[in-house]
Amino acid sequence: MTKLPPWVDIVVIPLISLLLALIVSGLVIVYIGENPFEAISIMVNGAVGSAYGWGYTLYYATNFIFTGLAVAVAYQARLFNIGGEGQAAIGGLGVALVCLALPWPHWTIALVAATIGGAVFGAAWAAIPAYLQAKRGSHIVITTIMFNFIASALMVYLLVNVLKKPGSMSPETARFPEGAFLPNAYDMFWWLGFSRSAPLNITFFVAILCCVLVYLLIWRTRLGYEIRAFGQSESAAVYAGINPVRITMITMLISGGLAGLMGINAVMGEAERLVTDPVQGAGFVGIAVALMGRNHPVGVFLAGLLFGMLYQGGGELEFEIPAVSREMILVIQALVILFTGALDNMVRMPFEALFSRLRKAEG
Repeated sequence: MTKLPPWVDIVVIPLISLLLALIVSGLVIVYIGENPFEAISIMVNGAVGSAYGWGYTLYYATNFIFTGLAVAVAYQARLFNIGGEGQAAIGGLGVALVCLALPWPHWTIALVAATIGGAVFGAAWAAIPAYLQAKRGSHIVITTIMFNFIASALMVYLLVNVLKKPGSMSPETARFPEGAFLPNAYDMFWWLGFSRSAPLNITFFVAILCCVLVYLLIWRTRLGYEIRAFGQSESAAVYAGINPVRITMITMLISGGLAGLMGINAVMGEAERLVTDPVQGAGFVGIAVALMGRNHPVGVFLAGLLFGMLYQGGGELEFEIPAVSREMILVIQALVILFTGALDNMVRMPFEALFSRLRKAEG
């Protein structure tokens, strides 16, 4: 197999796969009797054509970047962590407990504490499947799936019986103290036209920082080298003195911590309280984001933006063209996943053959 240049693997191939997905999506829209060019125009304008659209697009993208990074880090060790949904939910619980614990004097202090709380709770929820994989041989896919459902049930129980605001009929906590409110897009960039209702908040920059830190960890540290070596060949890694139990545990703790950080955006930044389903499927979308981003932080960032656009633009399309239902939006998203995942080799193999011929010609 010919190794492709990073710019081809991370940028060119996903863009071609996306183009193919959009072409097929256009054919589906034609089939239901609508104009595909009008539909694409509505989606693009709804996602990035206004400050309102950007406010929601980047908010969704922030969630997807966190969960995408969580999947990407685990995959470097060939651990398929699909428990981001549960880890993000429990991370949101950690964020909420921290925010409710004290009358925070300023959001900067609360943000640091909430970051620690979300990461610790998310990592703790990932630690159990990691231990079962490392010590008992239980497959990480099965255990992380199960823990998604356990996390959901636990959240409902806690919000109904333990954390619910006294006198409230809604299963949610009390609103966080004002010192724990994060600056939103209006507070930071009001001059760009953002409204007070824009859910985008300063957590977007935390997500960007996490992309940088993940890159430095995986490709610039000894631990990152051990994680990648373990993922390439467990037997060779063990022969080189790398402890598989240690690497499995550390990798999953980092992965779960990244997923848990999503709670800062959804719980602290947007809702300003803990509700029963703060994740809303972002954990599963993170799998597609990591897949499309080739498990690289730059690719995850770009794929997160794309799926943020699909979510926001899809909502606008559903509103503007009633014939395009929510299920149709899911079909478009599924086609993107299909072409960037299952049909990846359809685009990749011609590039590999091309670069193989070029290298032979140079040699």
